Amino acid sequence: MRNLGSTSGRTGRPRSAAADAAILAATRDALCELGWSKLTMGDVSARAGVAKTTLYRRWAGKNELVVDAVAELFDTLELPDRGSLEADVEYVVLQFAALLRRPEARTALMAVVAESTRDEALRERIRSAIVDRQKRLVVLGRERAQARGELPAEPDESAAGPTTDLIFDVIAGTVVHRALVSGEPVDELWVATFTTLLMHGLRGPTP
Repeated sequence: MRNLGSTSGRTGRPRSAAADAAILAATRDALCELGWSKLTMGDVSARAGVAKTTLYRRWAGKNELVVDAVAELFDTLELPDRGSLEADVEYVVLQFAALLRRPEARTALMAVVAESTRDEALRERIRSAIVDRQKRLVVLGRERAQARGELPAEPDESAAGPTTDLIFDVIAGTVVHRALVSGEPVDELWVATFTTLLMHGLRGPTP
């Protein structure tokens, strides 16, 4: 498991991966049960069976802790090679939708996003700990598609970043809206239709 909390400038005994996992899991459980406003570091420490000082050695406060608890879930997303760009996109969308169906992922994500509308520092942490890290899937998918000859290579490397951002925004934004805002199913038929639209645009595939 990736070390998510900030330890800059701190010394002491090496961090325990097991303790980190217990703390992050306890954070998600507490958030589902209590909600953002009632969640405290004390609640998490009691559920995880660690001292509150242990939490503060790893995370400065609730914002950082909750974002890292969400980020740990998103870090489980992967993109195995399914043989084509369409198959890769469909797989990761279905995997993302399955993650959003989990109560701890859905509740935690909605909570931090809502809170971030009033907290610029929290919004930046979401961007760096979750959004920017998950763009790795877009980068990997594009590289594979280019290697297969399905997509052209970028003529200008400076354009690769904005293109990655746009692809990520379209996929993540659509799935989150469908699953969490509209509350509609993200099933195989919907995913296939969405992927066709993504690949070919509004005109549809060329006959």
